[in-house]
Amino acid sequence: MPVRPLSRRTLLLGSAALVPLLSGRASAFGEKSRFIPAVARHGGRWDTRLSGLRRIAWELQRRTSVEVLPDARPFALSSPDLFDYPFLYLGGDGAFPPFSDAEVENLRRYLTFGGFLLADANDGSDGEGFDTSFRRELARVLPQSPLTPVPSTHVVFKSFFLLDSAPGRLLNKPQLLSANLGKRAAVMYSQNDLAGAWNRSEAGDYEFDVSPGGEPQRELAVRLGVNLCMYALCLDYKDDAVHLPLILNKRR
Repeated sequence: MPVRPLSRRTLLLGSAALVPLLSGRASAFGEKSRFIPAVARHGGRWDTRLSGLRRIAWELQRRTSVEVLPDARPFALSSPDLFDYPFLYLGGDGAFPPFSDAEVENLRRYLTFGGFLLADANDGSDGEGFDTSFRRELARVLPQSPLTPVPSTHVVFKSFFLLDSAPGRLLNKPQLLSANLGKRAAVMYSQNDLAGAWNRSEAGDYEFDVSPGGEPQRELAVRLGVNLCMYALCLDYKDDAVHLPLILNKRR
């Protein structure tokens, strides 16, 4: 059955194109009506998880009714093209230089207008490396929205799969963090290298070992990725308790 959310954001400039995507009729509207992960370019190592982004798009199509294009599209943070993509990934292995003022302003507009950003510390850092750079730049982009822990009751943990943890390639931090605009989590941040658990080598094998939980942890990381994509597309429509029996039945 096609995914038909009862309520979802309409603020993105490209939001009208998402209606056919979620109603299962995307093929008639061209590639912009399909889910495609956008990837933020920055001055550091931003491109080490592109195969993981393509993989999670493929998993989204395989496990749900969402139409996707299994690609990962890099964009400068100052690009107006960001507004055609509801899901933006910002990852990095190590520190990166400050964003330009134009990048800060455009990213702020993207998030304010309804865009969703998944930030991912590919280096698993805490207080150094990517972590320090990302927190510095987020404070410039959304100075009134500090990062806070995402509670286990948040809709992101039930937007498709029912989950109670947020692992990635690593399990350094038990919780996601979010920067909220009103009730909406505009930014979610993993320090566990989430996309590292999805990444595949050119030979098609998973590129990185997952620690400490091995392959079961990788599967949870994939499920979390699917949930995050669904959250970016649908926001909180499954936060209504009327959907709980449906979710539980799907889980069984």
